[in-house]
Amino acid sequence: MAMRRVVVTGMGIACPLGVGVEHVWRRLIAGESGIGAIQGFDVKDLPAKIAGQVPAGSKDQGGLDLNEWIPVKDQKKMDRFIHFTLVAGTQAVEDSGWVPETEEDRCATGVMIGSGIGGLETIYEGAVMVSQGRARRLSPFFIPSALINLGSGHLSIKYGFKGPNHAVVTACATGVHAIGDAARLIMLGDADVMVAGGAEATVCELGIAGFCASRALSTGFNDTPARGSRPWDKDRDGFVMGEGAGVVVLEEYEHARRRGAKIYGEVVGYGLSGDAHHITAPAEGHEGAFRAMRSALRHAGMAPSDIQYVNAHGTSTPLGDDLELDAVERLFGDASRTVAMSSTKSAVGHLLGAAGAVEAIFSLLAMRDGVAPPTLNLDNPSRESAIDRVAHEAQRRPIQAALSNSFGFGGTNASIIFRAV
Repeated sequence: MAMRRVVVTGMGIACPLGVGVEHVWRRLIAGESGIGAIQGFDVKDLPAKIAGQVPAGSKDQGGLDLNEWIPVKDQKKMDRFIHFTLVAGTQAVEDSGWVPETEEDRCATGVMIGSGIGGLETIYEGAVMVSQGRARRLSPFFIPSALINLGSGHLSIKYGFKGPNHAVVTACATGVHAIGDAARLIMLGDADVMVAGGAEATVCELGIAGFCASRALSTGFNDTPARGSRPWDKDRDGFVMGEGAGVVVLEEYEHARRRGAKIYGEVVGYGLSGDAHHITAPAEGHEGAFRAMRSALRHAGMAPSDIQYVNAHGTSTPLGDDLELDAVERLFGDASRTVAMSSTKSAVGHLLGAAGAVEAIFSLLAMRDGVAPPTLNLDNPSRESAIDRVAHEAQRRPIQAALSNSFGFGGTNASIIFRAV
């Protein structure tokens, strides 16, 4: 059976730069940062005091007012990662214009939205209640509020989508895996439309404390938060936690054409690999990343010179950034001189399970508008490279194809390629 073509027809986002694709994209291209001092809980005992948090405000302001998205009576039945899923998922579905009107169409429309950690804040608050002898006061919605697949569950229930209902959990590679795996379901004929992406809500006391304990977070820029995420810069000292969700609507190409849907781009390549090396550190030379990217190119039938933009995993960690750069240079060879590569985590922080989905959206918009978003805070590169890392300011350039990388704890790697249609 010939593989069917898959295109992106809808997008939605909630991230530290705001809510709404166009609002977020304008701020990103303008070089603005969504990282600030942590709000909402006490950080006096925590070494890291900054994060990227979804800003409050109305839709009109590009902020998040949950009352505009989710009935008040339902909000307490869900962890925040599900809130973010519904906010971004609703945008994506509405943007796509897809409204299945027959049972057959509903059964051919599925959802695959993952999370790296899921309802961490809900679990933390529940554990505190139990430890204080208040177990009988736990909400009956405690378990379904925390389960990772309930993001997909709630979105499918809201719209009546009865196709594949799935969730991906691969740490920081979740978003790319969700989009890539959902695209394959369409390619193989298991669905005609899939709503796919990732969501995360780990900016909570336990989440920050846990990553501080593993010495993964930046602690040297607490007084200047916007400078904290600085991929490839000599002064980087760890990643900055972010939160939010990115969701796309994937659709079989002919299905999209028949209904006159707008198309942001086509999913043409998807590669996966495992390091089999260490639970948190990438292998020397980031060999796993190299194989994931090479596999994505092979799947796409493309050469490295066909790619004009790479959205790097680029978390702002001393080890990971340069190893990813090594892998991209090795794969691209002479084409390293013509490709642009940036890390948008410099503006929004690291959204863990949502990162790959948010960055996929940025990659699609880079193609649409012919502009590579900037890498903020790249003041003193830790090493030189032929690859243009788009320091400080966005760059206008034709982009016909973009590759986006995401790598996760446990040595899981994912790369996805989008091409203009």
